[in-house]
Amino acid sequence: MQSSRPSHETREALWLEQRALRQAIPEVYQSFENLSAEAVDDGALTTKCKSLIALAIAVVQAQDGAVAASSKAAVQAGVTAQEAAEAVAVAIMMHGEPATVSGARAYAAFCEFEAAVIRP
Repeated sequence: MQSSRPSHETREALWLEQRALRQAIPEVYQSFENLSAEAVDDGALTTKCKSLIALAIAVVQAQDGAVAASSKAAVQAGVTAQEAAEAVAVAIMMHGEPATVSGARAYAAFCEFEAAVIRP
């Protein structure tokens, strides 16, 4: 992982780094955003379930950008902290010790994004 804190700051920093490339190839980024939206839409699996899958994959990838993005998306999909923790547990089971480090970072990022959400 690039840093020890995949959170709001990570997402903002990555967005700034990507700005020039987004401007150079906007159609590629738009296509990727469309693909992402379609992939997580409710189907046989709910958006919530798909966001948990994405979170577990991000933990295995151990990339701050993926962890931050999937953590935020999981919160937006209504995932609870316990559900996020259990998704991390699956990643640890599948990937072993390295996932204990990235998993802890992912859970911390999830909790940070969850705390930022204003609940009714």
